[in-house]
Amino acid sequence: MPRQMKLGLFVLPSGQHIAGWRLPEAQADMHVDFASYRTLARRAEEARFDMLFVADNDGVQAGAWSREALSRTANRFAAQFEPLTLLSAIAACTTHLGVVGTASTTYFDPYRLARQFASLDLLSGGRAAWNIVTSHDASAAANFGIAPLEHAARYERAEEFVGLVEKLWRSWEPDAFPRDKAGGVFFDPARLHAQHHEGRHFRVSGPLNVAPSAQGHPVLVQAGSSGPGRDLAARKAEVVFTAQTNLRDAQAFYADIRRRAADFGRAPDALKIMPGVSCIAAATEAEARDRFEAMQSLIDPAVGLAHLQTLLGVSLEGHALDEPVRELPASNAMQSRHALFLGMAREEGLTLRQLYQRAAGAKGHLLLVGTGAQIAGTLARWFEEGAADGFNVMPPYLPGGFDDFVTHVLPELRSRGLVREAYAGTTLRENLAQ
Repeated sequence: MPRQMKLGLFVLPSGQHIAGWRLPEAQADMHVDFASYRTLARRAEEARFDMLFVADNDGVQAGAWSREALSRTANRFAAQFEPLTLLSAIAACTTHLGVVGTASTTYFDPYRLARQFASLDLLSGGRAAWNIVTSHDASAAANFGIAPLEHAARYERAEEFVGLVEKLWRSWEPDAFPRDKAGGVFFDPARLHAQHHEGRHFRVSGPLNVAPSAQGHPVLVQAGSSGPGRDLAARKAEVVFTAQTNLRDAQAFYADIRRRAADFGRAPDALKIMPGVSCIAAATEAEARDRFEAMQSLIDPAVGLAHLQTLLGVSLEGHALDEPVRELPASNAMQSRHALFLGMAREEGLTLRQLYQRAAGAKGHLLLVGTGAQIAGTLARWFEEGAADGFNVMPPYLPGGFDDFVTHVLPELRSRGLVREAYAGTTLRENLAQ
């Protein structure tokens, strides 16, 4: 079969644009309304998307936010559903759509996470995936009674964590449960494997008390783009969620991950690289531009600055909003995002105000504004010129931002033969492979 794009729907309850929820047509209460998620998931499945992707944060991210800024944001840092609970409900009302949940190796323990995701995978018929992240936020760390870990320590812990989870998912062989009523044999002990893991960070006996799913175990997704993050992705991930804003950088990242994967003995097509893209699509370019400018005009300066501080992982106190961005200290947070925005500021001579306005729309991911044909053309170029295997679509507001993508962009991609007409299988891994 010809190569086709993989598509994920990345859902923030308030939309990707930090002011998108303020549009008159936007839904502002998705963080408490499951029915809207159900409708969105079914719409994504009708459009033959591979997966619905839910991000997470383990607390109200108050560290960089003033009380005023925090009260004015509708972002996931303020309120959202817990991902595994939400995705279990979504899995019950869909049949083919993959369900991807974010969980941190910094705050979870391996056995509990392995058990929860294995259960989601079993309940969904083999459609679950774990988005592997490490966490740096002090507000979240305080909820677990620990101090934030340094970047290197987070990834050292993550490497052992992921390997242990994989071992736990291999506790049962696929044919371990004969359920022989006549012979009275429920499971075959020879096909059950205790792990007895003892490492630097974890000691776990096992085995896992959840049977394997139709796809064996959940798909592994990884979202870090620093050096250690790339190594973790190249060793373990089946899907890499990344952020680039131009074709050149995306091609370099794509080539680097595939080279690292080959160094670890993996086949080039063993993982799918899927940058995030936020699309403002309309029937005309002028209409799309007007919608984008409407959202930009609604950015609260306090929210924009606090959001930029979160992305950079450093304090901006004492920096003038309308002067060029000065040198900033290194970050213990998302190092790839820190480098991306500082590089953007230096190359273009941006002020802090201009930089937070630039960050507001796609938060470091690709932002496309235009007609369906224009947007589809850019996505096709990235796909065909070695920058992406597909995209995580990040609607700027909901539900209209996703409806616009389905109405204007998807038919253009389909007319080029770049997206599927029907699902290849029933499990997420089967669909990602085709």
